[in-house]
Amino acid sequence: MRKAIIAATVAALLAAGAAQSQAQAQAPAVAQTAPAASDWRTIAPENLLVIDTSKGRVLVELIPVAAPNHAERIRTLANQGFYDGLKFHRVIPDFMAQTGDPKGTGEGGSELPDLKAEFSFRRGRDAGFVAVPSVGAGVRGLVGDLPVQTQPDAQMMVTADFKVDAHGLFCPGVLGMARSGSPDSANSQFFLMMGAREQLDGIYTAFGRVVSGLDVIGKLKKGSDAEDGKVTDPDTMTRVRMASALPEAERPTVRVLNAGSAAFAERIATARAARGAAFSVCDVQPVAEVTGG
Repeated sequence: MRKAIIAATVAALLAAGAAQSQAQAQAPAVAQTAPAASDWRTIAPENLLVIDTSKGRVLVELIPVAAPNHAERIRTLANQGFYDGLKFHRVIPDFMAQTGDPKGTGEGGSELPDLKAEFSFRRGRDAGFVAVPSVGAGVRGLVGDLPVQTQPDAQMMVTADFKVDAHGLFCPGVLGMARSGSPDSANSQFFLMMGAREQLDGIYTAFGRVVSGLDVIGKLKKGSDAEDGKVTDPDTMTRVRMASALPEAERPTVRVLNAGSAAFAERIATARAARGAAFSVCDVQPVAEVTGG
């Protein structure tokens, strides 16, 4: 079966959200206060996915707590060289870019077994959740740089594992795993969001975020709406590896601004002021610095 974002869902999304998602994808003005050294954290190389494409480099931080099996699958296939040369076969403007299919049709996968769905996860206090009050159901905020919807911390006191449910939100830059109609059919194909689509929240696995190169994704050749985003003469991924698997001289180092820092809180306040009552956690993008590589 085709490993894709279900076509019926796509049709509704395109009709409902393209203009809104384009506005959300624009980065808000950055606050003037310079972050302190302690405001930054360095992404672990084993969680930094380096995607070199025909349009430039994209860096994605995996968030294993959100979907450990999906994160491990991406690590395994990337370090095997499985993704090298594969096409962005399906690209829909202001929505997402899909890749990871060796057939280039949306029907292929790897020789590894399909994955069980990891649409949600159990969040403990050690996940480092930072609340970002905004429009939308539930408590919203960030786990690392992944936007999530969750339950209040107070709810942990009445659960057997002292954790609460959470799931990733499909905001611009979020990494998701493609699948067919079956929830347990994800394998090798993934997609990178260019817009926000709440209709995907909780029914697809979200487990990472672009920290550099969102503009590169926007430059990829687009498909037609009539063919559900199918791209003619698509761009490719020339090399995909985890940073930990790259030679030292070729390994980028990425540090991101801690979501709980005062400097990041200023970024949130700037975005809130710009968006007013419509402010969403999707309006907050990671702040990253890249060196080396």
